[in-house]
Amino acid sequence: MAVRCHNLLEIMRCLLIDNSNTRTKFAIGTESELKPLAARIPTRELSSTTLTEALQGEDYDCVYLCSVVPEKATLMAEFFQNCPFHKLSYQSDLGIQIDYPKPEQIGADRLANAIGVHQLFRSPAIVIDFGTAVTFDVVGADATYLGGVISPGLPSMTDYLANRTALLPKIELSEPTSAIGKSTVDAMHVGAVYGYRGLVREIIHKLRDEMPGDPVIVATGGDAELIAQGVEEIQHVSPILTLEGIRIAATRHFQS
Repeated sequence: MAVRCHNLLEIMRCLLIDNSNTRTKFAIGTESELKPLAARIPTRELSSTTLTEALQGEDYDCVYLCSVVPEKATLMAEFFQNCPFHKLSYQSDLGIQIDYPKPEQIGADRLANAIGVHQLFRSPAIVIDFGTAVTFDVVGADATYLGGVISPGLPSMTDYLANRTALLPKIELSEPTSAIGKSTVDAMHVGAVYGYRGLVREIIHKLRDEMPGDPVIVATGGDAELIAQGVEEIQHVSPILTLEGIRIAATRHFQS
């Protein structure tokens, strides 16, 4: 196992891990910046072997994990047992408050997004994370995580159609060229992209109706750029918002 841990009294170089259902991303973070992505592994392929190969030659002082896959979180806790290690949860030092009846049910990635948007943009805020599911997370003006919305992700919808309908193919999502599809693939692009933008816009409006103040709206995740092109309510697209939130939380934990 190629784990190189150093003295935490030196400048912190923390290995940040965003372990989602689809893929696991690794980056090195310091107190002031996020370094280029160190590695990316499909989550289903995550093992001691793939971790060793992916992190060959990387130097870091500590490990901060954000995970929504319990089995893989256990694997990584064992793999990094010789390093200062922390897994983000509602009990971590987050720099924000939580107003939620059962905070243990909040996904760690949703907390990371809330931390990131509060620190890098402002509060109040709505974060939309386009992944296997699309999540809408609300941060109040007083930097309190309030809850949000979970909806099926865009790939889940298109894959469902392909898997359950004999004549519909799997598609790579892209901007439709016309609202009137002239082929099966074009028609699926229209339904997926335009339909999803409508879903996102409606949820944003409902959340705004229940929020005091004027929330900043930030999108992140795999389909954020594509969907945000047609949703004027989305003010910013931040592809690495989750990792930035993990970096900020790691700094609070290891340098407090």
